[in-house]
Amino acid sequence: MILLRQLLGDVLRRLRVRQGRTLREVSTLARVSLGYLSEVERGQKEASSELLASICGALGVPLSQVLREVSDQFALAELQAAPVLADVPERERLPLSETVPGSIGDSVFPEVKDMVAA
Repeated sequence: MILLRQLLGDVLRRLRVRQGRTLREVSTLARVSLGYLSEVERGQKEASSELLASICGALGVPLSQVLREVSDQFALAELQAAPVLADVPERERLPLSETVPGSIGDSVFPEVKDMVAA
């Protein structure tokens, strides 16, 4: 199973290491304990949105950038874990809105659907 907290921790750790910063440095700037930040980076703790914003601030990166990278990693992990549909004829495939609970259908957020289609 793909765990969001693990992907998030990996992204945060990579950013910190890429900047050459220590856990102590970032934890001090983010005002979070060193142990807790370490657990977040190892994917052992779920960080609140406030804590994520504080960590991102300490790293000098927008939270949106971190979440975008996590989203990309999550999508890749899902693709690797998903069964391949290449052998299923198009006529036998269900529309995305019927196969994925909560996906964007015709009646939900039509303006977003139009933007995605464009």
